[in-house]
Amino acid sequence: MRYDGGMSQIEDMQAQETSGWRRTLWVMVGIQVLMTGSFSFLSPIVPLMLPSLGVTTVEGIDIWSGLITGSTSFVAAFASPVWGRIADKHGRKLSLLRSSLAITTFTIVMAMSTNVWQFFGARALMGMFAGFSTSAIALVASQVPERRLGYALGWLSSGQMVGSLVGPVLGGILADITGSYRIPFFITSALTGGGVVLVWFAVKENFVPPKEGAKSRSMLSGLRLLIGSASLMALFFVLLMAQFSVRTVQPVVTIFVQELIGSPPQIATLAGVAFSITGLANLMASPFLGNRSDIIGYRRVLLICLLGAVLTSLPQIFVDNYWVFVAERFAVGLFIGGILPTANALIGRGVARENRGTIYGMTASASFLGNSMGPLMGGLIAAGLGIRYVFVLSTVLLAANLIWVWLKVPEFKEPSTG
Repeated sequence: MRYDGGMSQIEDMQAQETSGWRRTLWVMVGIQVLMTGSFSFLSPIVPLMLPSLGVTTVEGIDIWSGLITGSTSFVAAFASPVWGRIADKHGRKLSLLRSSLAITTFTIVMAMSTNVWQFFGARALMGMFAGFSTSAIALVASQVPERRLGYALGWLSSGQMVGSLVGPVLGGILADITGSYRIPFFITSALTGGGVVLVWFAVKENFVPPKEGAKSRSMLSGLRLLIGSASLMALFFVLLMAQFSVRTVQPVVTIFVQELIGSPPQIATLAGVAFSITGLANLMASPFLGNRSDIIGYRRVLLICLLGAVLTSLPQIFVDNYWVFVAERFAVGLFIGGILPTANALIGRGVARENRGTIYGMTASASFLGNSMGPLMGGLIAAGLGIRYVFVLSTVLLAANLIWVWLKVPEFKEPSTG
């Protein structure tokens, strides 16, 4: 699979000899932990905060949880290609700074909101400037050697998952200790502000601006590259369906935990555990899966991850015990953690470095659309049919994604050197 003729052998050797790529990778992994952890502080808190914003019915909380969770990603889906193109022209570090500042600013606005519409608006506006993880992927993918792309993106995904693991638990504990659902928002803003400082001083990017007349000179050429490649378009839909299926469940986790155990004083902490256990499993599995994808093939690892996700998602439909539910969330996490880094590595191996910001910006639109439509659909289904039907939908979508990859996504093949 090669979308644009690939890099020359000399270019590939030069990329592998680029000094400092390991340092850049580990710095970015650390910053990813901080940023994702800070933002995921809020995951179990949003549904619990809604009554103080004027949403008091069970159905209203279900629907608004989905709308609010998905609004950032929905807006980002349309802004991401533009920011990706700007990153290719001016550097990916600039995109990291932009998104970090956006998260810092709009989180403060959310903390000070007095009604649900203000809260929703701040969350949506964040999506216009955000997209930290996408910018991080583009930066790392432009700095590491080609044959280490799966390894590097696997570790970057692990950083994201560590944040997803620690953030919800700390956020839930903090909310329970302080008795306030607003304090975690202020702390999130302070931590992401620290992330801005770290990006500014610690991230080094070997960025070479594209020459006039190069293939990357316009976003339109990147769009033609995406649409004109059956393999890239297939992976676009892989990312869309993967994120949609995984994120469908997110807005109902806290509500489902309440359904299983009632409303004890430590409900925010227990909901945070149910969120975070999936991140723990992702952390354990992602580096291994990313490294194996470099060795045995990206498509094969992608199929393994999707099959495992289907088989471990199915039992959640029938669970009636909190701790069994937590164990099932852990099992799902062992597999879903490998889906995105493997798909992104498959994309990166087929796109020249100077175009990766643009292409990742476009494929990120698929992830953002899944991120936005998934929670909205999950909230609507939970309100209309019941929470367990959300797990049914998630399982069916993962199975559909498995079939799609089997039929449509080819394996990457190294270009002939003879």
